[in-house]
Amino acid sequence: MGRMTGITGIDDVARAAGVSASTVSRVMNGRAGVDAALVERVRTAATALGYRPNPLARSLVLGRTQTIAVVVPDLANPTFQGMLRGVTLAAARDGYRVLVADTSEDVAAEEAIVRETRRRCDAVVLCSPRMPTDVLTAAVAALDPVVVINRSVPGIPGVSADYRAGIVDLLEHLAALGHRRLVYVAGSPSSASDAARRAGVAAFAQARPDVEVRTVEAGATFGDGAAAASVVIDSGATGVVAFNDLVAMGLLASLAARGVAVPAEMSVVGFDDIPFAAFTTPALTTAAVPVGELGELAWGRLAARFAGEEPEGDVVLRPELRVRESSGPPPAAVGRTARAARTGRS
Repeated sequence: MGRMTGITGIDDVARAAGVSASTVSRVMNGRAGVDAALVERVRTAATALGYRPNPLARSLVLGRTQTIAVVVPDLANPTFQGMLRGVTLAAARDGYRVLVADTSEDVAAEEAIVRETRRRCDAVVLCSPRMPTDVLTAAVAALDPVVVINRSVPGIPGVSADYRAGIVDLLEHLAALGHRRLVYVAGSPSSASDAARRAGVAAFAQARPDVEVRTVEAGATFGDGAAAASVVIDSGATGVVAFNDLVAMGLLASLAARGVAVPAEMSVVGFDDIPFAAFTTPALTTAAVPVGELGELAWGRLAARFAGEEPEGDVVLRPELRVRESSGPPPAAVGRTARAARTGRS
């Protein structure tokens, strides 16, 4: 059976360029050892004929799938969506496609999911993995090449945000407004970025003994923020720093339902600056994390490994404080009295 008409193949390019099919293959796959003049002839012929290499054939020649995986703890979280988008766009520019695996915050299943995903592709990017450090270190060693975002692994150049510095900036922002009783609504204990935030809270508390900072256990979702509202109100705090913007939004909704005005009676700030943060009521003060850039940097490290190069050293990006309407000065005594009356506290 003859070749289907209307489909340009490698033999067509070879005839047009006056070279062998193997030469065309080497040129299109970026192999070394081809004269520059021949490379130009082959690429000119390929462009004129509208030729595109067959992805399956290319994978067989290179011994690669031209696919990487990105593993995230929760794809519903816009922060991880941003990281995924950064990796995907950068990888696509180099001819790679991305598979996505969502571990659904299941720490027990995370390692198995990562190992199974890695078998189907050339490399894997782990976004804020939750597994214990010893398990993560062993997995990275066995599944190399691996790039990890927001987690330190010995021997692997890191790509992360400075969550410790970011939360200190938020606490200092509230303290500068006059708040002296603050609450940190914490994330999951398995989250390394939450551990960094807690370290920032501790450092701030040590540097500012005039400011009381209490930690309330919560989580990473809207529901976790909403559920923390009663404890936050009962704490008597005038300012709240939430683990992330989702938690802050859940808290905002619950406070509004209870008649607590933000920021007139309580300031609430988030973390991450997800796309919805500027459109809450009131607009959310937060620390902006460049998640897209983190994704691009992660791909850059994989691309270097594929090229046989050594990736750059650790890169830590500092979040940027974004002040909006959800933070303001602490309430006057009359405001606190009114709030206590509405919430049934004396």
